[in-house]
Amino acid sequence: MRVTSLTVAVALLIAFAPAPPLVAQAEMRYKVRLAPVPMDIAMRSTVAGRGAATAVLKGNVLTMNGTFDGLRSPATAARLYLGPAMGIRGMPFGELTISKATEGTIAGSVTLTPDQARALERSRVYLQVSSERAPDGNLWGWFVR
Repeated sequence: MRVTSLTVAVALLIAFAPAPPLVAQAEMRYKVRLAPVPMDIAMRSTVAGRGAATAVLKGNVLTMNGTFDGLRSPATAARLYLGPAMGIRGMPFGELTISKATEGTIAGSVTLTPDQARALERSRVYLQVSSERAPDGNLWGWFVR
């Protein structure tokens, strides 16, 4: 059998061609520890509680589940926020489902933009729980790996 330079070139191309992208996407796991937002003396009677959540980012969809308790008034909202850095308040971008009670669950999924996904990687995304007596935030916590 005679080997030509064309045959060798084709064999080399096949051998060193980049592998096709994998169909399955890696999952990134995050956790959140919910604690009271920074407060002044006047807020001490309205802000209290604790909680925790876990989240999984698959592709561009962030899915999370968590619990909370110890609020001084029923929860009204659970939102995702993007801040300029960890510990600094930011702007809301996603709504989650929350029990309208002083203790309960938080759950939901949010489709992230590429910028929001990069911010999540850099710990700039946080979860905030608001309540009837603390509408600007009762608990908050950052997503960390």
